[in-house]
Amino acid sequence: KLVTLPFRAWRDRSDRNARARLGEGLDALHGGHYARAEQLLGRAADEGHDAAFARVAAARAANARGDIAAARAYIDALDPKHATARAIALGEQALADERPTDALVALDAPAAQPLPPRGLALRAEALAASGKSAEAYGLLGAMRQQHALPDARLDVLQERWAAAALREAADANALADVWDRLPKDVRNEPEVVLAYADRAAALRWDEAALKAVEQALDARWDESLAARYGTLPVAGRAEQRRANVERWLQGHPSSPALLLTLARLDRAEGRWPQAEANLHRALAQGAGAEAWEEFGHVHVGTGDMERAQRSYANALRVARGEAAVELPGRELRERIGDSAVREIRDEHGIPRLAE
Repeated sequence: KLVTLPFRAWRDRSDRNARARLGEGLDALHGGHYARAEQLLGRAADEGHDAAFARVAAARAANARGDIAAARAYIDALDPKHATARAIALGEQALADERPTDALVALDAPAAQPLPPRGLALRAEALAASGKSAEAYGLLGAMRQQHALPDARLDVLQERWAAAALREAADANALADVWDRLPKDVRNEPEVVLAYADRAAALRWDEAALKAVEQALDARWDESLAARYGTLPVAGRAEQRRANVERWLQGHPSSPALLLTLARLDRAEGRWPQAEANLHRALAQGAGAEAWEEFGHVHVGTGDMERAQRSYANALRVARGEAAVELPGRELRERIGDSAVREIRDEHGIPRLAE
């Protein structure tokens, strides 16, 4: 014991120094002193004190100061028995460099399985970034079970990855498969419905696009969906579409998106006076550049090219945050004001005075 006592004392002192360097290195990493953190953590790893943890932290410090080669060297130096830590570190680095495929290769290494919650979350993120959002969506159940991320964050990712999976659908069958597997509450989320409607319309699946938007609006009102309803293909359902818009207007008489949609339907059927009147109402309720652009289309349809040009110019002005200018005839704000007054009278059942 007396002979080994100096060696034990030396070893204990070395361990204390290594622990101190590890603590100081983590503190420096947290404080943003990346060069000092890397130096301290590297020495702690070389001395064998929590080597895997120290090398991963040193790699993060090297990454933070932009030395990718040094970061990779620290990761490569990890002992093979720490395959999971190596996979997570490589996955984080690859995703930070926008290399999702390399991240998947690292995280799918057989020696790293099964992945812990952090690895599972990284793998889902890499799948989504690789254009495989449907697979990422499929991991949400396991991520919730393992509490890989806060529930609020998982709810956001559920909506985002569902919408991305719909946009990535290669054909109508794939689109229907993704849509049918989504929970009912997710299928009513505006971002998800818009993604489905846009992809269905692109695949010439017009009926499905219209029905999805209609069902979502019946379940929960959303202005962005109401606006999109007016830009979807009209063929074959003009009357039913108009009936839906007029029904929704009873519950949402001040919706600029609905009024603009109704004006678009009027223009498609050649109802020029009604289209112009509904556009005045939409502007009175706060519609912007899209309403002015639609005004331009209406005036082109009636052959009034001067007013059409001014309407298109107003659309550009409003889109840039500038004020619209008056059209030929009565002053713009007077016409919009009259439309607002008529709308209020109609809404409250006040008889109109003879003009």
